[in-house]
Amino acid sequence: MRQPTPVIEGDGLLLRCPHQSDHIEWRALRVKSRKFLTPYEPRWSDAELSARNFAARVRRNRRDAMLGTEYAFFIFTHIGKRLTLVGGLTLSNVRRRAAQNVTLGYWMGADYAGKGIMTRSVALILPFVFDTLALHRIEAACLPDNDASRRVLKANGFKEIGIAEHYLQINGAWRDHMLFALTREHYDALAG
Repeated sequence: MRQPTPVIEGDGLLLRCPHQSDHIEWRALRVKSRKFLTPYEPRWSDAELSARNFAARVRRNRRDAMLGTEYAFFIFTHIGKRLTLVGGLTLSNVRRRAAQNVTLGYWMGADYAGKGIMTRSVALILPFVFDTLALHRIEAACLPDNDASRRVLKANGFKEIGIAEHYLQINGAWRDHMLFALTREHYDALAG
């Protein structure tokens, strides 16, 4: 099957659609990072880490990208001479017509957090959002106490636009989230 999402490279990083061959590395990273990720993500079971579920996820990622509704990327960086999976980034809920909007979500492996990798990854994905997909706005949300995520968004020009009560179910509880957005106009002004 044709690769429906681009391979984006720059600033020492590679962003690409997940492949079936990534399962073992992805599973190991998620297991090792479970305690770190639990406060920020929906609950997930060990069954979700299975090869079968991963294969279904990869098929869904490719189908959604071909339909233009969602784009999933794994984030790789060079560690020594090896390209290593360090996290993931998703552009979901692509809305066309009058909205021209997308939602950004991301996660980082515990050993790679706090090193600026996600800030650089978000910077790499913005030209894909605004130039390739020709969208007008990208939105993101994070827990109010997630200072690291807030720094990632603000470093990339996102503006805080408010709070959404009981916005997402995180670790089994409906949690408030801070909402952020970056419009084409603001993106162009930052680049210019």
